[in-house]
Amino acid sequence: MSVHDELRDELDKHEFMMGVERGRLAVTLDLLTDALVLVGQHGVYCQSARQPGKPKMDVQIIAKNIEQAKDLVSSVMIGLKKPVT
Repeated sequence: MSVHDELRDELDKHEFMMGVERGRLAVTLDLLTDALVLVGQHGVYCQSARQPGKPKMDVQIIAKNIEQAKDLVSSVMIGLKKPVT
């Protein structure tokens, strides 16, 4: 099953409200946020031996990459919202 089929209801809702491109990016942000939550939960149980109280380095890197991806997607959404002059 493709992502378009699996997420059809969410895509339809967001594409209707924001347009196709921004709607798809909004759903992408939702997916990244869900992944970030799961990584954060995993980080609670996967503690670093060298840095007590912090997740293992791979979990930190994954969380950082997801945050950066969210920032990039957000910047594209803002760019698409600006009127072309």
